[in-house]
Amino acid sequence: MHNNRLGCFTATGIIATFITLFAIVGFAFASGSEMFSAGDLNAQAGDAHGGITAHAQITECSACHASPIGAETMADRCAACHTDIAAQMKDVAKLHGAIMQKGALACRDCHPEHRGKTASLTEMGENSFPHEVLGFSLKGHQLTATGAAFSCQDCHQEDITTFAPDTCDSCHRQMDIAFTQTHVLAFGTDCLACHDGVDTFGSDFAHSGFTFKLDGKHADVTCTKCHLDARTLADLQSAPQDCYSCHKQDDEHAGDFGTDCAACHNPTNWEDATFDHNLSVFKLEGEHAEVKCEQCHVNNVFKGTPQDCYSCHQKDDEHNGEFGTDCAACHTPNDWEGATFDHNLSNFPLTGAHVNVTCEDCHKNGQFKGLDTTCVTCHAEPTEHAGEFGTDCVACHTTTAWTPATFNGDHTFPMDHGESGISSCATCHPAGYKTYTCYGCHEHNESNISSKHREEGISNFENCMECHADGREHDD
Repeated sequence: MHNNRLGCFTATGIIATFITLFAIVGFAFASGSEMFSAGDLNAQAGDAHGGITAHAQITECSACHASPIGAETMADRCAACHTDIAAQMKDVAKLHGAIMQKGALACRDCHPEHRGKTASLTEMGENSFPHEVLGFSLKGHQLTATGAAFSCQDCHQEDITTFAPDTCDSCHRQMDIAFTQTHVLAFGTDCLACHDGVDTFGSDFAHSGFTFKLDGKHADVTCTKCHLDARTLADLQSAPQDCYSCHKQDDEHAGDFGTDCAACHNPTNWEDATFDHNLSVFKLEGEHAEVKCEQCHVNNVFKGTPQDCYSCHQKDDEHNGEFGTDCAACHTPNDWEGATFDHNLSNFPLTGAHVNVTCEDCHKNGQFKGLDTTCVTCHAEPTEHAGEFGTDCVACHTTTAWTPATFNGDHTFPMDHGESGISSCATCHPAGYKTYTCYGCHEHNESNISSKHREEGISNFENCMECHADGREHDD
């Protein structure tokens, strides 16, 4: 049997092929190339591009369809006409730039043509649209209230460029009508003003990530308590974060403690307040730390409370005001009884042996004010003075030691008289200081008197002062 290896490439086959091609070309020529058209172009008017306001005005296919054997693509033809979109495609922050960055889609993947004069020019179909670029993510909107997958028409209806204002409300009422009604009354119907599709400000919103954390009883407060009449994110973020803005009406102190409530109060228990008094001018030291607030702040009066000791301790003043009102000069809050007075600050400094004298030795019966500071008040004149030296004890004595004493007065009789080595006052004043005798050194006999006395024939030696009043030799 003969086997024909040429198949269709026979003379008859080749002739049939040419006849078919001729018929197709002839029909196309006779019909004006309508057999190659996919359908009418869109006739909806838009922005003018190169003098064209609608695709239906384009008469040449080559205006959009590039040659299959060239390097240029249809997308290049689109960009050449729609220059504004071409600029967006180079900016990832813009819608078309984000689309190109995400999936490198061609223009016709989302904008099909030849579907009729009134057909939509935007059709996403199965393409992945970066919805979050528009400020609303679809991550939290995968299924409708009925459990069906979302389609673009569910929110945008027939026009992908619009969004129906009641879309959120109508859908969420099917899920929780009570919550939706309350939420709309509190924050309005413009859901997109606050929500971004991933519940940044939704039920999973974490207030702890912000400066004002919801601790204690604040965690149970409704949003509208602080965010009253908020309609936008700016309204939510502008809510005051200080205590006083909300708790002013609860201020029992009438502003006396200022507006920093957190200095004493905490959100766990408003009544359980703790005030750090050491932050104030009057610090609570020693026994003051144990005093109840009401003892100083009578009738809850805090501002203007006296800070001087005497205002509280006047009733405890055993000095009857004789030491003035500056209690802190002697007393401390650690121990009221353990008082220390710096006597050197007074007009009677304690020196020498006076340092060891007890307060009671001078301040008898608790008397401090008006005491006589002269020596004789405490140191009665000794009998040996016989009242002859007066009351100016410091003329001879010091506080270091009462004896020995040194007389610093005007001694009319020379103390170096005769260089006799007088050792004590009693040598000349054996019976008292108002009288004196020379016979302690000069015996009254002729063998002990000077030659001048013998020459002058003086024999009366009973009163030397008749001739020697100043202790010197008498020339007359």
